[in-house]
Order: sequence, then C-alpha cells, then structure tokens
Amino acid sequence: MMIRRNVTPWASAALVLTALLTTSCAGEEPNAGRSEAKPPPATPHGYVEGAKEAAEQQSRLLFNDPDSGNTRVLDLITGKVHRTAQVKDAVRLGMDGRFGYLQAADGTHVLDSGAWMVDHGDHVHYYSAPTRDVGELPAGSQAQIRSDAAVTAVADEDGRTVLYDRSKLEKGRIATSRTLHGTYTGAVVPYEERLLAFANKGSTTELVVLDRKGERVASPGVTCEAPRGDAVTRRGVILGCSDGALLVRAQDGAFTAEKIPYGKSVPEQERATAFRHRPGSDTLTAPAGDEAVWVLDVAERTWKRVDTGPVVAVNTAGEGSPLLVLETDGAVHGYDIATGEQTARTKTLLTAGKRDDPDGNAPVIEVDRSRAYVNDPEGKRVFEIDYNDGLRIARSLDLDVKPVLMVEAGR
Repeated sequence: MMIRRNVTPWASAALVLTALLTTSCAGEEPNAGRSEAKPPPATPHGYVEGAKEAAEQQSRLLFNDPDSGNTRVLDLITGKVHRTAQVKDAVRLGMDGRFGYLQAADGTHVLDSGAWMVDHGDHVHYYSAPTRDVGELPAGSQAQIRSDAAVTAVADEDGRTVLYDRSKLEKGRIATSRTLHGTYTGAVVPYEERLLAFANKGSTTELVVLDRKGERVASPGVTCEAPRGDAVTRRGVILGCSDGALLVRAQDGAFTAEKIPYGKSVPEQERATAFRHRPGSDTLTAPAGDEAVWVLDVAERTWKRVDTGPVVAVNTAGEGSPLLVLETDGAVHGYDIATGEQTARTKTLLTAGKRDDPDGNAPVIEVDRSRAYVNDPEGKRVFEIDYNDGLRIARSLDLDVKPVLMVEAGR
C-alpha cells in the first residue's frame, strides 16, 4: 500500500493528550499531595492486559470486498496493513468501537480491530493490540448488532435476541451469555447496564427497559410507531420513530423518554432511519430522502432539514463542524448547519459511474476528532479529509483491495 501524505497532526495531538491524561488520572489517587507515600497499586490505573496504552487515538480502518472476500485492517498511525480471514458475500460491516461485524447471509464474522478507547468521563484512555479474527456468530445479514462494555446484543429478523459476553470477545472467544424470552421489534440497545427494546402493543410498539436477564424493569410509558434507527450519545440514546425520535436517558436508576418530533408531517421515504455521527458527539445526521439531510441536535432537541444535492453519504463531527455530504457528483460538499449554505467542496473523489452500489453498499463517510474518511471502491483507495481546513485532502491511501465496506475503529 502506498500512502501520500500532506500534513499529519498526530505529534502535537499526542503531546496535548499526554498532558491531559497525566493530569486527569493523577487526580484519581486518593493520597495525591500527602507526605506519606502510598505503594503503587498492583494494577496501574487504566491497565489492560495484552494492550498498549497511548496518548492519542489509535484509529484503524476495516475494509471488505464482498466479491473476493478480502478483508484488511489499516493502522492510520503506522500505515501498516493487516490481513485477516476472507469473508465473502458480506452485506454489511458493523462496528462498536473495537469489533467489526461482517454480516453475510450464512453468518456473521467477528473481527477484533485491536484498537479501542475507554471513556472515563473526565478523561479518555486509548489502547492498541494485535488484530485478530474472533469467530462466527450464528446471525445472518439482517441481524441487528449493538454493544456496550459488557454485552453484545444480536437481534435477528424474527425478533429473538441473544446476548454475548463482551469480556469473552475481548479474549478472542465467543460465548453466549443469555437468550432473551419473547420477541422485540428492531434492535435491542444495551445502555446503562440495561437493555432498551420495543415490545408490540396493539398496532404500535412500546418502549421497555430490560435487565441483563431479559426481565422487564421499567416502562417509560411511550410508544413509537415503526421504530427504525438508533444512536448512543453522551446525552442518552436516540431511537427513530415515524414522527421523529425518542431520547432515552437514565439517572439514578430511573429511565425517562422524551419525544423530539419533526414538527411536521414527514413522508416515509424522507424519515431519518439510519443515524451517522462522530462517537461522543450529540449531533446526528441522516438522509432526508434523495436530496436533503436531517441534522438532529440532541442538546437542543431540534431537527433541521438541509437541502443538498443528491445524497450518497452524510456525516458530521458536530460542535460547529461542517455537515459533510458525499453527493452523486463524486465530491464531498461541506455545509454550514446553521444556515444550510454550502461552504466548501472537494474535487471529484470517486471513480465515475461507481458512486453507488446496486446491492446497497454505497461509500460512506467516517468521522473522528480531526479527520473524515471516504472510501472509493473502484479506485482501491481511501481519502483522508481535514474537514476543519476547507475539506483539504490530507492523504490518499492506496489499497490492494476494493474497500466496498468500510468502518473506523478506535474511537
């Protein structure tokens, strides 16, 4: 793989993050500043067996070409490419921050990217470890997979949900934790040591809160027609409904659900059904039909519709960053979310005529704290974009496979 570089800001970021980590973690020592020294703990704060801790985000990109089955993991820090098991005919590639889930009709292959972060609220730990293939889940291409630090919940197309022990996945093994009783509509989302699910209630669906054994522990008293789409943010979990979204939050063991309506009637084909955002951000995006984008500001509880050109993919880093839209002209366009005005545009990036896939595997935009990544399958490359510098192309990453499916790990 050849890498063409312009400017890479990792060094300065590392110095800043090192200082932050040192300050924040030091504040957790109960005897800090006392004259009597306390022996260091047997296990240092943040220690993870078999992993290296770093002061900067350990970003890696996972790629798959469904036709050949070729799968790769690209370390964005070192530029090294790791080969993994072939997975042919994958329909989608999911990501939970560390593990990639390559879903095909006959099962789901679990891939440990070897990069992840742990958010302690006032500071963050970044880790790296060797990439490895974990194994197969008996879940097809239509299964919906959601994770937190403890469990991975796999809901199949018939509404049955199986929980897998996350600690076993981290050790390279797949172990069933529990199969939930009953059936639920859509994804089952692990959140705050509980599970959020939709149970059928007459002609609609009711939000319920389950414990990790599958027992109902709370019912916030809200319904959601045609639930589809979800995202976990620092302010709670967003669940998409036909008339807008629900924001579910937990405080002192109690769960509340607040409706965030569109404010007007929205045709089914223009609903927000697949949210994209930077992990940790409270600004969510989703296509609003073919030529517009929804932006959901979770903090302000507001929706905004931005008229764009024909949409292929969309994302944003939030917090004052531009709305990024890959359009059918093969270029990424930047929009000011507040005004809806276009502010920047890249050159044509995607190979002509291959900007969308007949099987639905369109290119995507992955976003982290400083960069965005766009995959060009036919060109066998990925573009790294500095979205804070007028959508400047920071790097072009040439690959030996077609990156038809792509996700980013380590965030």
